Amino acid sequence: MPLRGFCSFICCRHGFTLLGWDYGEKEEEESFELRSKLEKPACNVRGPLDISLTQPVRNANGPSSLSEIPEEMRSLIIEKSKGAIEEDAEIVVKGWLYREVHGGWIKMRRHWFVLTQDSLDFYTSNEKNARRLGSLVLTSLCSVIWPDKQSYKETGNWSITVYGRKHSYRLYTKHFNEAVHWACAIQKVVDSKAPVETPTQLLIRDIQENKCNAEAVEHIYNHNPILKHTERPLYSSLLPFPYGSLEHTVHSAKGYTTLRDEAVKIFNSLQQLESAQDPVPLIQGVLQTCLDLRPLRDEVYCQLVKQTSGTPSPDTPAQLRYWQLLSCMSCTFLPSLSVLKYLHFHLKRVQSQYPDTEMDNYSAFISEALGKTKGRECVPSWEEIRILINRQEMICSVHYPGQGCCKLPISSHTTADEVVKKMKERLGLQLSRNIFALFEGNTYKEQAVGGSTIVADILTRFENLAAREPESEHQWKLCFKLYCFLDTDSVPKDSIEVTFLFEQSHAMVIQGHLPASEEDLQLLAALRLQYLNGDFSTHTPSSRLEELFPSHIIEARALASARTAPAKPVRCPASFLTGALHVGLWSHTTVHKLKAEECLRFQCRLKEEGAAMMASIVERWKTLQGLAREDVMVAYLSVAKRWPGFGSTLYEIDFYISSTGSFLQRLWLGVAATSVSLYRQGEPEPLESIRYELISSYGVSDSTTFKITTGDQEFIFETSKLMTAYITSTRRPQRPSLRTESESFSLGPPVQELPSHPVLKHSHTHGHSNGT
Repeated sequence: MPLRGFCSFICCRHGFTLLGWDYGEKEEEESFELRSKLEKPACNVRGPLDISLTQPVRNANGPSSLSEIPEEMRSLIIEKSKGAIEEDAEIVVKGWLYREVHGGWIKMRRHWFVLTQDSLDFYTSNEKNARRLGSLVLTSLCSVIWPDKQSYKETGNWSITVYGRKHSYRLYTKHFNEAVHWACAIQKVVDSKAPVETPTQLLIRDIQENKCNAEAVEHIYNHNPILKHTERPLYSSLLPFPYGSLEHTVHSAKGYTTLRDEAVKIFNSLQQLESAQDPVPLIQGVLQTCLDLRPLRDEVYCQLVKQTSGTPSPDTPAQLRYWQLLSCMSCTFLPSLSVLKYLHFHLKRVQSQYPDTEMDNYSAFISEALGKTKGRECVPSWEEIRILINRQEMICSVHYPGQGCCKLPISSHTTADEVVKKMKERLGLQLSRNIFALFEGNTYKEQAVGGSTIVADILTRFENLAAREPESEHQWKLCFKLYCFLDTDSVPKDSIEVTFLFEQSHAMVIQGHLPASEEDLQLLAALRLQYLNGDFSTHTPSSRLEELFPSHIIEARALASARTAPAKPVRCPASFLTGALHVGLWSHTTVHKLKAEECLRFQCRLKEEGAAMMASIVERWKTLQGLAREDVMVAYLSVAKRWPGFGSTLYEIDFYISSTGSFLQRLWLGVAATSVSLYRQGEPEPLESIRYELISSYGVSDSTTFKITTGDQEFIFETSKLMTAYITSTRRPQRPSLRTESESFSLGPPVQELPSHPVLKHSHTHGHSNGT
């Protein structure tokens, strides 16, 4: 295939002179005509390519020489479909419209507009020999903004805006249907145009076609400066972008203008990297723009390939800044397939040209990263960027029950499932039948992390939260915890898994999710004190009651005691007002005074009940002298297991309807290893218990309604999505007791993304999130 030389074919930036402005011609009555023989143009049809090396010339009512080509067509090459274009383009729509004119003030002038298959033109009148005042050539990059109510409210007219390369038309009409007709017709013409390509795109294609011919590739690079490093600014994007601004999108609020302008601004930021004292802010700014404006990702990759090709001083710190940004890009976003192939070719070419250099090292790092990147939700944090530009790994702190913490090396691609696997290996939990997961949370909230979630994204969110609230005592952290309780009986006494069961069972007790007698709850509190402090001593600082015993029980007792206590009579002053005013004011004052007194009595009773309960717990603590921590955990779990539903994950449901029509509110749905059970809150025995093998179907009918079908029965709950992990795991064939590490890790599906919930207030057992 012959090579295309574009050494002189760099984006044209000559000025565009309008053909003239002439107003005051005779205006006909307002009319709107749609051609009766209008045929729907073929949308995005591409035939065999016929690439012209000269700028296209429009034949119909357009300039006849290359020097008169409208600016819309400059710097672009259009793929033409096979077949000749008719000399006289068929008129699609014509009619009177008002055009917005910008001068000392904004005003509208009436013109005769004609839409053809090539352009949108406007004339002084609708007469045959009327003078054409302007023309907007239509290509696949043009865009149309449809009529909106805001412009109608402001001007009393419906407006449409047509964007070209250098200028745009904002057109007005009094009739909504007419505006819609024009917008539809223009959009159809735009959609029918063959895709526009830039010289950079064509050269990338040439490189791919000749990648096995080193001499041909070098010829392409040597004769096309647009592919190589430059110290000059870029005046146009390397890739084609639709004309028009972003003012009608959500991105306008962030200060972005047009994609083309943003592409030029990014190249300016890239060049500033060479002299920047600290490159991290600039790098993060470029990444944030690429996160917000997805189409710019390919453009930035092409700009970075350009700036790392043919570099005069390739291994200097200033030139390596481009490689540092390219490393961060490769760990954050993937380019499109064509640009990805071009990038891989570029990396191999650099490695062959500069072996055993920093460029070679960066190329190898980027190639590996591109094979792992799946797309990030957040822009890398400053700390992550500093690590990436040095091609290092991050250190992630993962906490686990028992005040433990592991430091794990992770990359920008490490998922939550991979961290869970590493934690199981580190803690020796490969053979456990239970399922573990990562949780993110602070003192008040906790949520399970989806198995495919990138851990670096979570750390970035933590850094952003800490930056907004630097003085907060409730910093977020990652925790490794039990997610599904599939086996609570065969856990070895001396294993760390017992600590997991103990800690998460205690959380269950504190949240009030373990129905037990008050005597058993006091014993559990005493065992907790023995575990935390050892044998009783008058010098040992005691834990707070709310960390040992369910607070709702103390509050209920204090409230009942306060209500039964006799209230002191409230005497009315003798000299107070009389009549209706006296009654109204006195009753209002009395109500407030009674409420204040009741609140005071409640607070007093709460302190008294708390002190009495703590004294009872301490007395039980004294009887546990000499009990080792391992024995304490076993004793604690043996008491907790007296509840038949132990090991269930409890979810608070708003209502429940059975197939018999019975209706109940505020229940617990317990999801266990063998069954699903319904409980009245605080009651130990279930209302219903459904074994998994009896469930014929289950699913979510909407975001909150869950339905279970068992034969002829149907149960409907108002709750969140759940049970997937349990049912999938329990329906698998039983494996031998000795499993390989890989088999153990594959048990159970990956954890899905879940909403957050308060740790202490909502009814989710073991700190689990609201659903599966």
